[in-house]
Amino acid sequence: MESLRGSIRGGVVKRAEDPRFVAGQGNYVTDMRVEGALWAVFVRSTVAHGTIASIDTSAAREMPGVVGVFTADDIPGSMPAVVRSLGEAAPRPLLARDRVRHVGDPVAVVVAESEREAVDAAEAVWVDYEVLPAVASLDAALAEGAELLYPELGSNVVAEGGFGPDEDVLADAEVVVTAEMHNQRVAPVPLETSNALAIPRPDGGAEVWLGSQAIHYTRNTISRALGIDRELLHVRTPDMGGGFGAKINCYREQVVVVALALKLGRPVRWHEGRAEGMLSMSHGRDQRQYLELGARRDGTIVGMRWSVTQDAGAYPLDGAIMAELTARMASGAYRIPALEFRWRGVVTNTTPVDNYRGAGRPEAAAAIERMMDLLAAELDMDPAEVRRRNFVPPDEFPYVAATGERYDTGDYAAALTLALETAGYEELRAEQAQRRRRGDRRQLGIGISSYVEVTAPGGRKDWGRAEVTPDGVVIYSGALSHGQGHETVFAQIASDILGVPFERIRFVQGDTDYVVRGGGTMGSRSLQMAGSAVTRAAEAAFEKARRIYAHNKEAALDDVVRFDDGRIGIAGVPDSAMSILEIAALAADPANLPPGEEPGIVVDEIYEQAEATVPFGTHISVVEVDIETGEVEILRHVACDDCGRILNRMVVDGQVHGGVAQGVGQALFEHFRYDADGNPLTGNLTTYLLPTATTLPAFEVVHTETPTDQNPLGVKGIGEAGTIGSTPAVVNAVHDALRPFGVRHLDMPLTPARIWEALRAARA
Repeated sequence: MESLRGSIRGGVVKRAEDPRFVAGQGNYVTDMRVEGALWAVFVRSTVAHGTIASIDTSAAREMPGVVGVFTADDIPGSMPAVVRSLGEAAPRPLLARDRVRHVGDPVAVVVAESEREAVDAAEAVWVDYEVLPAVASLDAALAEGAELLYPELGSNVVAEGGFGPDEDVLADAEVVVTAEMHNQRVAPVPLETSNALAIPRPDGGAEVWLGSQAIHYTRNTISRALGIDRELLHVRTPDMGGGFGAKINCYREQVVVVALALKLGRPVRWHEGRAEGMLSMSHGRDQRQYLELGARRDGTIVGMRWSVTQDAGAYPLDGAIMAELTARMASGAYRIPALEFRWRGVVTNTTPVDNYRGAGRPEAAAAIERMMDLLAAELDMDPAEVRRRNFVPPDEFPYVAATGERYDTGDYAAALTLALETAGYEELRAEQAQRRRRGDRRQLGIGISSYVEVTAPGGRKDWGRAEVTPDGVVIYSGALSHGQGHETVFAQIASDILGVPFERIRFVQGDTDYVVRGGGTMGSRSLQMAGSAVTRAAEAAFEKARRIYAHNKEAALDDVVRFDDGRIGIAGVPDSAMSILEIAALAADPANLPPGEEPGIVVDEIYEQAEATVPFGTHISVVEVDIETGEVEILRHVACDDCGRILNRMVVDGQVHGGVAQGVGQALFEHFRYDADGNPLTGNLTTYLLPTATTLPAFEVVHTETPTDQNPLGVKGIGEAGTIGSTPAVVNAVHDALRPFGVRHLDMPLTPARIWEALRAARA
């Protein structure tokens, strides 16, 4: 079937999902109406660190509509450990039992007939805390004698690791540049906050609706936390308004909602408010980095040393070991002969840090691309030239970096060249020089980011099913779309392989009763993993149709071919051809089947990919910086991304647009902050700033295509590329504008106030 795999055409198929979303006809968890459903509202800690002396629920229990008020005594148990090496040493109880560890920690839950009644009663629950000293920053958590979040561990460092040679990686350097950077904490802020609706069943199980990027993982987590056979849990995710990694792991509140439904024998629902979600939905990034980059005076890199400290927040989720992903990308797009990387994960009295778009890889790109610009400045070289001199050349792929990561395919110089040409780089540099000579108030900055990322970094196995009936084709997938366009692209694949019109293909996802298994959507894995599984299933379904056709026509199988219009027939006899839907009608009758074939055309396939893929690209940002006010305006942003083979340009470009918006947000606006006592300072959207349409430029998106050999589609991930490539491009652009004024490095976000202060200090 190699010829069929080669026939999948990258087209301009419009997204099948969009009409219902644009028309307001999406089906979300909070849209669902269930007779007799109760509402749950959580009582959350108002202190960052303390022990619970008592909880008085008496007043709340007497309020109108209240069915019950529940604490850890009523709903015991903990969430399974995410970092397995910690086991139960750092427990995450479903409801805080003895101690609270961050503002927003759930302490109790009120269940009432209406949401308003539950909210009112929750405000009447009185919790008496004995306040403990808070460690709300890395410095506080690592200070001598610091208060411990988990005294039994003996330290606030909960994970650590690294690698590197015995010898000094910078020994051969003629010049060394150093920098300390903070990749700041950000909040995911998806349009749809977390939610859950649990409906008890007579068999002792429950139907559970919730927003999740990985329904099987969520089902298994609920099963383990509550001690319920997972086969008794029917977990479903309808349309979902964004996830960005924050909805990979299951939340305690979702487990509690299921426990309440089983306990009360009635449906129970919950959804976060926006301010609540800012405190309880996991955060991203928050990584402190100290880097040393050594090079010869001709710009050739000889070695690099990293020291990374990752803030994990109050509970060690994937954030505790996020630096491992940063380590995998620590070489960037460059040949770095010697590399040392040391890291540690630290708990603090803040909202837990977990996966957020890119998850460890944006942190790597932001650091190494900043270092490349600092090296260029130190050597007085053009930033583009420094990168070009150190790229892994095309003839060295597959390339194994000093990190041990295997880079499958690439042509980094081609992406840089296309991005520079698209931006008009030489003309921009000429204009910049003119503005500097004139002493303009609005100085021009040009920033380059040549990044790599690892996609499908783990869990490289997924499932797909193709079912052909006389009425059409149904595709089942273990991936789960929340904006990516799976419904379109997976149907496009099936249409190409099976020769069935696009509009006659239905896509099924997000339902554990119909989707046998699946790794979900994360780590830019969907198309290369689940898409490849669907490809294999569709190919196998096509082959079964060929066998059935050959049997019924009494033809040799080798003589049965696919015609250009997708029909199956005998070579040279087009009048004999039948569509696969017509063959599916034959397949329903066992009398029409070859020996050994089961009735119908239904094929399950599991696809496993041997290695991760490594997409890459170059982003160029062009900004103006007002040197009197510090205000930054992005004039242009050119994104050249290579995700291997492109199957649908519209979908790919959409992913880039969204990713760039989030990357720009981190570079210029977003920062979730706490005071020294662990009180959130940016807990709503009046203080936590997001990019808007008025602050973003029109993106210029171009691509190179370097197919991978790791999957039958030749594709790599694209969902996180825009975020990874854009942030350092914007940051480098701002610093490029500030360089003549003596400003060497500023941490993100590059707010007007931070820039103005730096300029004032430089002038002084």
